[in-house]
Amino acid sequence: MSEDQLSGLNAVPLIGSAVLADSKRGVRLFWPGLGLAFAATCITVGLMWDISWHSTIGRDTFWTPAHMVIYLGGALGGCIGGWLAIKHTLLARPEEQVASVRLFGARAPLGAWVAIWGAIAMLTSAPFDDWWHNAYGLDVKIVSPPHAVLGLGMFGISIGALLVVLARQNQRVDGAGGGLFVYVGGIFLTLGSVFIMEYTFPNIQHAAFFYKVCALTLPFRLVLLGRAGRISWPASRSAAVYLGLECLMIWILPLFPAQPKLAPIFNPVTHMVPPPFPVLLIVPALAIDLILRHYGEASGWWRRVVLALVLGAVFLGILLAVQWFFSKFLISPRADNWFFAGNRVWPYWARPGDWQSHFWNVDPAKPKADLLNLAGIAIAWGLASFSTWVGLLLGGWMRKVQR
Repeated sequence: MSEDQLSGLNAVPLIGSAVLADSKRGVRLFWPGLGLAFAATCITVGLMWDISWHSTIGRDTFWTPAHMVIYLGGALGGCIGGWLAIKHTLLARPEEQVASVRLFGARAPLGAWVAIWGAIAMLTSAPFDDWWHNAYGLDVKIVSPPHAVLGLGMFGISIGALLVVLARQNQRVDGAGGGLFVYVGGIFLTLGSVFIMEYTFPNIQHAAFFYKVCALTLPFRLVLLGRAGRISWPASRSAAVYLGLECLMIWILPLFPAQPKLAPIFNPVTHMVPPPFPVLLIVPALAIDLILRHYGEASGWWRRVVLALVLGAVFLGILLAVQWFFSKFLISPRADNWFFAGNRVWPYWARPGDWQSHFWNVDPAKPKADLLNLAGIAIAWGLASFSTWVGLLLGGWMRKVQR
């Protein structure tokens, strides 16, 4: 037997042991990743439920079921992160110590530290939010100071879950963990879309501001997921999870009867108000995945800039083509059904009228007109390109995270 054949035989058990070691490390991160995914799910479902509660019933007490589900997710994410810190600090095996980050004398995976920070921010926002409502009453906007703190904490939990799942994916030789990554990525997309929900109603989708908001917030998430994932079509699959989660809330919430408890009541709803139908992100996500498959490994700052400009233009062009016509359908009587929720998304304080079936801020004769002209498209393209560039940088870094 030749020397090359002998060396090949000797390499087999070494390769097998390496795969086994990576498999064991991946298993140790599987259950924490699954727990953080559940925590992020609680936060996402609770947040959409809370918005529906405000739109249907009003904020009658801090101790609403929706609030409890949100803070359950935050507390669970913090506990999982804390357990990982205790385990990697006091009970760690040598390979676990290598796969952790040292902070203030303790060790834990990077995702655990981010989840702990997110949990602290979320739990800090709870009394702040209660005081805000007692001082100023019902807030009619999603983005308020206490909600901003809460949103940062939610962002931390979702990023922490994503980092833990990515560490498992990147450690495994066999590339396992793609399914959990796709699900957590869908949660990450959904949280981002919920916080801009008030700017994405179908009635505003012919105005420039809608495309500017989407361009700034959504390409970053899609490109990050498409760049970091080691499976096929990661951004598209995550966008499908996002679409499914949003649609489930649209279909399930109206099944529960409810009525307003705070005046004035202009729209006497009798069931939980669903969120508006989600933006069809799966269409630009398919194009982003296709481009990243061929050009995602571009090196050099100028190539990344060119790629960001191209991806920003593709995202904006496809979003404009899809939502421009789809929004016409959503505000028409044909969409007023259980599937699309058309005219059923209005809260109890919204006085019914013709404005519900028209596009807003598109009359050039009115002072609040926000026309989608060439200047608005150029600004939206710049925002989408910047968002895409950030997603490329962070996604490339996340692709290498192993601790």
